[in-house]
Amino acid sequence: MSSLMSSSSSFLGQTHFDSRTPNACLPTKDSWICKYVATPATETTAHMTKVSRNANMDKLQAGYLFPEIARRRSAHMLKYPEAQVISLGIGDTTEPIPEVITSGMAKKAHALSTLEGYSGYGAEQGEKQLRAAIASTYYGDLSIEESDIFVSDGAKSDISRLQVMFGSNVTMAVQEPSYPAYVDSSVILGQTGQFQKDVEKYGNIEYMKCNPENGFFPDLSTVSRTDIIFFCSPNNPTGNAATREQLTRLVQFAKDNGSILVYDSAYAMYISDDSPRSIFEIPGAKEVAIEVSSFSKYAGSTGLALGWTAVPKELLYSDGFPVAKDFNRIVCTTFNVASNISQAGGLACLSPEGLEAMHKVVGVYKENANIIMEAFTSLGFSVYGGKNAPYVWVHFPGQSSWDVFSEILEKTHVVTTPGSGFGPAGDGFIRVSAFGHRGTVLEACKRFKQLYK
Repeated sequence: MSSLMSSSSSFLGQTHFDSRTPNACLPTKDSWICKYVATPATETTAHMTKVSRNANMDKLQAGYLFPEIARRRSAHMLKYPEAQVISLGIGDTTEPIPEVITSGMAKKAHALSTLEGYSGYGAEQGEKQLRAAIASTYYGDLSIEESDIFVSDGAKSDISRLQVMFGSNVTMAVQEPSYPAYVDSSVILGQTGQFQKDVEKYGNIEYMKCNPENGFFPDLSTVSRTDIIFFCSPNNPTGNAATREQLTRLVQFAKDNGSILVYDSAYAMYISDDSPRSIFEIPGAKEVAIEVSSFSKYAGSTGLALGWTAVPKELLYSDGFPVAKDFNRIVCTTFNVASNISQAGGLACLSPEGLEAMHKVVGVYKENANIIMEAFTSLGFSVYGGKNAPYVWVHFPGQSSWDVFSEILEKTHVVTTPGSGFGPAGDGFIRVSAFGHRGTVLEACKRFKQLYK
């Protein structure tokens, strides 16, 4: 019997190797006969909780735009491991942060290792000195005060916090095309209807078309009334900056409709002409508008995650309650405080030396934008943006923007951003970012010219 249990057993004069375990072995006159019975494979069932998925998450279409671009970039690099891939897609800065800014952060970091300089949690609204500096630097003659400023970890984060504050029972309008975070956060909060595949839009969102034909400013006479209006100037992705006259009409439109305007000014430092840099330059805006902004594209410091939101005391809900009080509660509940080291960097940004350094960084990217604009213009393309923003919006009429994206990546190894990722009105366009080292921008333009000459 002991020989039967060895790895090799002799049955009827033959040696058999079998991984199965015999269910029964019976002795016969000359040997043992073992009977094998097949046992069904055990199926492993994943444990599931009793928590239902947020139905609004299921409304979201595909993945968020920029991770999808990163995925395609990674796949391309696996396919062409020797290629020098240039990324002019996501708006991520590339130039070193000016030393005057990093020195301010280093000094703060070192102070944290001393008894005298250590600080823990600060005020959720941000350090008083930084809030005062933001108010005086960017809103000095606009009657926006330190107490109106909320320092945060960036404009994108504040957009979602504002959406949480507004809740699910509001209606909203966005520029089309527009930064995806406005629409996606609305979907997640339950403000929208289902995605309508025939028009590639969500129900219950008012899309304000902005295209070359209307100067990238919506025809407000055709826009239905909504509770919230998201508006970005200079615009991401088109690069267009709204004029003073246009913004005056927009503020009056919001006032006439009793709407709240969320104004994204994250690229205001790139403005080269007399376009307003803040919505609060427009008379009456404090009664209808909130402004979100960021140091990320000013100081070239996307990794530091530092921004602010200005909520004037004059902005009231329909019952007269101050919007700022609700936003303060949201901030205190959902957010501890921006990093004290990042805030030290923000304060350094607003020193005379810091402001000068930021303008130099912005100048590098503006020169890059001009180089990109000239390259595509020389090839006969219709080119928009670039003058007041670090983005160049290039038209490829009659073509799918994802197809153009794929062709450029495959044939030039340059990553851009497909315009349709910002909404259906962006199809037929690509966005080319000016965030890149000068050498790589020049090389990318050389490749563009080789492809489209």
